[in-house]
Amino acid sequence: MRLLVLLLAPLSILLLLLLHVAAVAPVAPVAPGAGAGAPGRLERWVRSGLQSLQWDQLDRCLRMSSLSKAECRRLAHLPLSAVAVYASEPRAAAGNADKVVAILPDSSGGSLSSKPRGGGFGGGPHRPQQSVPGAAAHDAVLVLDPSPGENFGHPVVLFYVDVNVTKKRCSHLDGIYLGEECLTLALKGRCQNQLKRRQAGPERLMGNGHRLTGGGGGGRRPVERAVGGLCEVHFLPLVVAVGDSNRTQRLKCVDHAAFARCPQPLAMGSPGPPVSSCELNKNTRRCHQQPLATHLSCRLYQTCDHAVLVSGGWQQQMTFQRHVENLQRFHRMLRNNGFHKEHIKTFFASSGQLPDEVEGVYPATEKAVIRNHVSYVCRKQHCADSLVLLLNSPTRNDGAMLLWDANLNGIADSKERYSVNELLADLAGCRATRVLLFVDQSYSGVLSKRLRGSQKHLNVVLIQSPARHNHQRLNPGRDESGWSRIGAASCLLDHLGKGTGMSRLLEPWAGLLNVTLAGAPCNATPPLTEGEMRREYQGCQNLPTALWHRKNSRTN
Repeated sequence: MRLLVLLLAPLSILLLLLLHVAAVAPVAPVAPGAGAGAPGRLERWVRSGLQSLQWDQLDRCLRMSSLSKAECRRLAHLPLSAVAVYASEPRAAAGNADKVVAILPDSSGGSLSSKPRGGGFGGGPHRPQQSVPGAAAHDAVLVLDPSPGENFGHPVVLFYVDVNVTKKRCSHLDGIYLGEECLTLALKGRCQNQLKRRQAGPERLMGNGHRLTGGGGGGRRPVERAVGGLCEVHFLPLVVAVGDSNRTQRLKCVDHAAFARCPQPLAMGSPGPPVSSCELNKNTRRCHQQPLATHLSCRLYQTCDHAVLVSGGWQQQMTFQRHVENLQRFHRMLRNNGFHKEHIKTFFASSGQLPDEVEGVYPATEKAVIRNHVSYVCRKQHCADSLVLLLNSPTRNDGAMLLWDANLNGIADSKERYSVNELLADLAGCRATRVLLFVDQSYSGVLSKRLRGSQKHLNVVLIQSPARHNHQRLNPGRDESGWSRIGAASCLLDHLGKGTGMSRLLEPWAGLLNVTLAGAPCNATPPLTEGEMRREYQGCQNLPTALWHRKNSRTN
C-alpha cells in the first residue's frame, strides 16, 4: 500500500500543477471593444507588460517616481482586474502606411521615447534614453491605467508594440519579446534635461542616492538628487496614424472580462470653434454664445460673493460624467449658500456642455477669459467678499492645469494650460476679503508649497480634497470631499477639519476659515437668523458711502 502511494504521489503533484496552470490561463474575453485586436494577443501583451513592471517594481517606484510608498506598494501587487486597458489595433497594411505615433500633451513637442525596462515607472537619470527608429512610428500602442477611478494626471504605463521584430532586435531595445512581437516601455521624450542638474566634471551615483561631482580641485560635493517622476506618463496619448491629417484617435479602451471596466466618457457633440475665433459669416449655435461680460460683475457701492469653476478632461476621452456631477453638486452648494447665479462662472470642456441646471457655462478653451475674469474680480476694490475657485482639471506634475485641446493636435501649448505661476499672478494682492481655492486634482502640493511661501497671497486658502491629500483612490459617484454638504450655517473650520489629514493642512489659514462660506462669523451669540444671514452676509450687500470711501483711502 505504501508503495502504491509513492507511485501515485508524482501523478497527484502533476495534476495539481495542471490545475494551477488552468487557473492562471488567459480568461476568454466577453466583449472586446474597438481597438482590441485579437483578444488572445492583446491579453498576452497586457499580462506580459504588467508582469515586467512588477519585477522589483516597489524599489524602482520608490526611487524614481512621484508616487507615495503606499501607491508604489499597491502597484507592485496590482491584479489585472484593477487595470483599465487602452490599445490601438494593429492593421495588416504593409510598410509604414499604417504605423501610429503617440503624442502626449505634457512632453516637449508631444514626443515619447522608449525606455529600458530598468527605468520602471519614473525612469532614471543614470540611464540614457533610446530613440526608436522610424520617427517613433510603431505598429500599436498599449496603455495600462492602474487607477481608472481617478482624474488623469496620475501615472499610467505606456508600451509600444512592434510586430515582425527579431528577438535580437527586441533585446537591443531592451523590450519584452513575445515571438515576433516586441513591447517597449515608453516615457516622455526630452525629460532628461529636467532630471539632471548642470554639473562640472564626471559624476557617479552614491549608494545613498546622492550624486558626487568632480570639482575644479578634485574635491567632491554631494548635490541634491533629482526629483523622480518627471518622465512618467500621466495622460492618455493621442495615437494617430502616420500621415493622418485629421488626427483621428486610434487609442480605445478595451472592454474585457479580465480587465477593469472602462470609464464612460461624457457624450459630447462635435467641437465647435472657440468664441474668440467666431466670424460674422459663421451662423452656428456655438458662435451665438454670449461672451463673458466681466466688467458687469462688479457694481459701485456693492460687494458680492463670486465663484469661478474650472473643470474638464483636456479631451473627450478623459472627460467623464463624474466631472459634470461634481460641478452640479458644487454649483448647487454655492446657490444654497446664497451665491447669485450671475456671479458663478463655470468653464467646462470644449463648448461648455452642461445641463440647464448649471447656468453661466463657458468653454474651458477660453484661457484668456478665465484669467481676465479672475484678475478683474480680484483687482476691483470691494467687488468680492468671498471669492471661491473650484479647480478640477487634469494636471501636469508641475501643477499646471490642462484646459482643453482646442486645436486637437494633442499637445498642450501655452494657450491650453493654466500654470501655477499664472494662477498666482492672477490672485496676487487680491482685494477680496478671502479667496478659497477648492482643489480636486493631482499635484496640488506644488500650489500649496508656493502659497505657503508667498507674501502676496495672505488671504488665499488652499482647500484640498481629503482623498487626494492622503493619496487615496477616488471613488467616482461619491462625494469624497464633502464639499457639497457645506451648508449656509456651516463653519468652514469645523466642516473642513473633519476630513482626515485636513487639520494639518489648514493650520496657517485657520483664522480665515473661522467663518461660513459667505463670511458670517462662526458660533455667533445669539445665533444669526436665516434672515440676518441673507441680509448681512449672503449674496450681495450694499456698502455705505462712508465705508466705501474710507476703504478706498486706505488702499490708495
